[in-house]
Amino acid sequence: MIKPFLALAVAAALLAGCAEKGKESPAQEIEAGIFLYQGQPKITLITMVNNRTGAGGHTALLVQGSQSVIFDPAGSFEHERVPERGDVLYGMSPRWIQIYKSSHARSNFHVVSQEFVVTPAQAERAMQLVQSNGTVPSAFCASATSGILGQIPGFQSIRSGFYPVKLMEQVEQLPGVKTTRYYEDDEGNVTDGIPELAE
Repeated sequence: MIKPFLALAVAAALLAGCAEKGKESPAQEIEAGIFLYQGQPKITLITMVNNRTGAGGHTALLVQGSQSVIFDPAGSFEHERVPERGDVLYGMSPRWIQIYKSSHARSNFHVVSQEFVVTPAQAERAMQLVQSNGTVPSAFCASATSGILGQIPGFQSIRSGFYPVKLMEQVEQLPGVKTTRYYEDDEGNVTDGIPELAE
């Protein structure tokens, strides 16, 4: 039997975008969809926060190194033009990053981005970790993301945990963080807005 508080947490995660789907694109689609990143290497923690309660609904990790990907553990973001394997979304150009944020931001949730400029070695370590992690079960997004962050040089102080906002609060204490918040006021869920945003 699921305890009431855990059942509520799972329900909130499903609404915000933390729901296991397990899409596995063929290797040739992933290769064709890669977005080669040419800017400063960056790692960005993305957290969906409930506007009414302040609780976290979902956690993801944007990694921009040799290429740009989003680790979307147990995420509900899916589009036919976005290759995915092991909960990693490939081809994350600036446009697709914005579509990702916009699909999650709505009247109930806003999106917090915590960006770090990192070394190429840190970015590649993050890339290796997200690509080798595999598919994450529902409601384990923060656990998977914190576990990965804690293995990246410079982020070893991050403790593993199950709560997106607690992870966000830990990351906010690290030096060099640049935090932004993105709001929209539309209704619906993550999948409702993706097709029209991607047109």
